[in-house]
Amino acid sequence: MTSSIYSLMLRKLKTGLLLSAVAMGCVASTQSTASDVSNVDSFQEDVVLKDTEVNVPKSWTCPTCTPEEQLVLKTLQEHTRITDRNALATIMGNIQQESRFISNICEGGARVPYHRCHSGGYGLIQWTTLGRYNGLGNFARKYNCDPSELQCQVRWMINEPQFQSVLPHFEGSGLTVQQYMNPAYRWLGWGIHGNRTHYSYDYVKMLTYA
Repeated sequence: MTSSIYSLMLRKLKTGLLLSAVAMGCVASTQSTASDVSNVDSFQEDVVLKDTEVNVPKSWTCPTCTPEEQLVLKTLQEHTRITDRNALATIMGNIQQESRFISNICEGGARVPYHRCHSGGYGLIQWTTLGRYNGLGNFARKYNCDPSELQCQVRWMINEPQFQSVLPHFEGSGLTVQQYMNPAYRWLGWGIHGNRTHYSYDYVKMLTYA
């Protein structure tokens, strides 16, 4: 009897140890699998991050232009939806005719601050009428910028009602420089055409897409 009881107890002990070993094996296997999954997730996450890198959008540039010309070109593209090369070139050509991209120029050629230009046009697009001239000054006071400086004038040029009224025409595409001259005239109301078309075609050649 004692021997039988001892044998039974030994079998139970062996069975218990076997079950414990199996259980431990299962846990170890589960832990290994979880670790593998974690590693896979991390790898997949790295792949996703690489796939979602931000691409810098292309735009028209003018490597041979002056810093002033480049600033105007860059600002036009950042704050409008103008993407057509001929449209941009037409705007640039008209500015070249009006001021040579000199922001503190008074009509006649004098280089003076905003408040010292007492007759004729002033600045980037030669604001001439009292309302448009004062508009530049009011904009500068409101946004705390110098009306004699290029950056301030470019911001006002884009926001001025006269430009905004023709902006949809420039934001179109597929027109020739000569066709874009129509909204340019309504925007500036020039009295002398001068070489603005010639300058515009020059910019067409100078602009590159990068």
